[in-house]
Amino acid sequence: MAGKNNPWGGSGSGGEPGEDGDSGGKSDGGGPRNPWLPGGNEPGKRRSASIEDIFKSRGPEGPRRAGGGGPGGPGFRLPERGNGKSWVPVIIGAVVLLWIGTTSVHFVQPGEQAIVNYLGGKYSHSFDSGTNVTWPWPIHMVEKENVQQVRLEEVPGTNTEKLILTADQNLVDLTYLIRWNISDLALYKYQLNDPRNALLEIGEAAMRAAVARQDLDTVLTGEGRAEIEQDVSAAMQARLDAYRSGISVQGVEINKVDPPGRVEEAFKDVSSAQQDADAAINRSRAVAQQLLARAQGDASEFNDIYEEYRLAPEVTRRRLYYETMESVLSKTDKTIVESGNVVPYLPLPEVKRRAATPAQPQGN
Repeated sequence: MAGKNNPWGGSGSGGEPGEDGDSGGKSDGGGPRNPWLPGGNEPGKRRSASIEDIFKSRGPEGPRRAGGGGPGGPGFRLPERGNGKSWVPVIIGAVVLLWIGTTSVHFVQPGEQAIVNYLGGKYSHSFDSGTNVTWPWPIHMVEKENVQQVRLEEVPGTNTEKLILTADQNLVDLTYLIRWNISDLALYKYQLNDPRNALLEIGEAAMRAAVARQDLDTVLTGEGRAEIEQDVSAAMQARLDAYRSGISVQGVEINKVDPPGRVEEAFKDVSSAQQDADAAINRSRAVAQQLLARAQGDASEFNDIYEEYRLAPEVTRRRLYYETMESVLSKTDKTIVESGNVVPYLPLPEVKRRAATPAQPQGN
């Protein structure tokens, strides 16, 4: 390899840098030029390549680092305004105004309430529906909630048994529904740790207390359900107001009352026997009502006769006598005639029967 020239500007035989290495063996004063150097195309500027030279390039505006000429690179500059000033303050001001406008103006819809927190933790104030202005985020943070929406809580839930003891020491599987809404959003958010769980616990306690005052038949037949629902609703509201929970109970509705599943057959037998007993009682009451109505009619008739008797005692006495004899003698077969010209006894009934019997035809 003696005499060969280094393509990077040096001699292959260890000669001095800068010697010409062309095939003619003569130097033109510049030697082979390194295409990676900034002055690679200029004669007389040969030197060893460095890492900085590799990543440098020359453009129309002077030396730039690789990748520095594109947008966002170290050499990127925003266009200037007409007066020669930068657009950066304008952009920053627009962003600040947009941030203030979007985080300071709040539109609260009808039926909603909003609470304002100071620095995300401390309660500041609240406002109702409409357009409201606060300090921008994160100085003031706003939480909105629909306070007129009626929420439903089903107790004990789907496919779950809730056994409650009645006044006569029986168990019933009872399912009920609680309707409620938010009356004060600030109290609802900050007074209780878990308002919904408190509502369910208070509802269960009130329901157990109300059912414990009714016997089994009243609860199962539905005669006392309205009273139970009213008692539970009133007791829940009183307790929630005492806790300052910000919750308003709209109503309680009992959906289902069944005997426990393990004794359901026995309850059916008892229910059937109870129905038979009720039917017998109803029949007895019907007969009693008929007898009572008849007795009242007889008593009323007697009172009317007595009033007539007081007005004309002799006439009333004779009329009663005649009516009584008529009712008695109409049932006898004997006829008594008070006259001296008549045979004392006439077999009038026999004559009457013979007259009623058709004559038998005589044979030839």
